[in-house]
Amino acid sequence: MNYENITLIAFGLPDQDLLKAVAGVISGSLPLPLLLKSGYLDLSEFYDPARNQYNGNSILKKLDDDYSLDSSKTMGLFAVDLYIPILTYIFGQAHLNGNTGIVSIYRLTNERYGIGKNGRLLVGRLGKEIIHELGHMFGLIHCSDPVCVMRSSTYVEDIDQKESRFCKACRTILNTRL
Repeated sequence: MNYENITLIAFGLPDQDLLKAVAGVISGSLPLPLLLKSGYLDLSEFYDPARNQYNGNSILKKLDDDYSLDSSKTMGLFAVDLYIPILTYIFGQAHLNGNTGIVSIYRLTNERYGIGKNGRLLVGRLGKEIIHELGHMFGLIHCSDPVCVMRSSTYVEDIDQKESRFCKACRTILNTRL
């Protein structure tokens, strides 16, 4: 299938400079037109007060129901703490070979860990997570190459250690799907 574009929809992320910088990181790894949009989604129905987090599975389903297009990959960007029932938290999530994904900035900021603000690092982390989830949307699974963007990330330090590009093996597979 030929994909027309990648659409990033910012739900509660008003920093346009951050989004533009992240778009540059993504464009360096995926050769598709990138559209930036703002959106609104009432997240209250996805909030779990016992966990003080938002259910990523439910948010992803909502995006899939309301924003999925066959010729586009749509990524919802959020600023809330996401989880899925089997994990304490997630940075992002996407359907394998699907059209929608989600990423949250919540656990990507240095301030979350008591460290000074670093805009360059945040742009890199957010870009890598978006590219990683888009990789899943294009059918890629986790990779064992330690610097490949498709390597699984359990901790924010894992994101910092990998690059924003696909390894040769993942790039070869990706090229057959673009």
